[in-house]
Amino acid sequence: MATKEKFELEFLLKTSAKVLDGMISTPSGLSEWFSDDVNIKDDVYTFLWDGSEEEARLLTKKTNSKIRWQWIDDEEDGLDCYFEIRYEVDPMTKAVILTVTDFAESDEMDEAKHLWENQIGALKRTLGA
Repeated sequence: MATKEKFELEFLLKTSAKVLDGMISTPSGLSEWFSDDVNIKDDVYTFLWDGSEEEARLLTKKTNSKIRWQWIDDEEDGLDCYFEIRYEVDPMTKAVILTVTDFAESDEMDEAKHLWENQIGALKRTLGA
């Protein structure tokens, strides 16, 4: 089994932390930009895309700060990796700095980064940010 490498991407958003928090932590918010639909049972989020689904366990959720999940497949494979969306408000500009942390195999790194850039682009369009 190949190992996964950690990467981070940073984005600047012009939105409020409160609005952004709802977009990254609620099923209705996530289904507007991240996946077609989202269901939550206990601490497991089921993300649906074009008829396929992936499950992720909620690891950490801190209002107005971050949310972190681990894909169930990675958990079952014993991989110590996760994906996280965290943000902070720049005190000077009041802009929101959003950081995505994820893991990918080295030969899939560019594809993974491109996917997140597209997803955050969709988030920005949804927010008008």
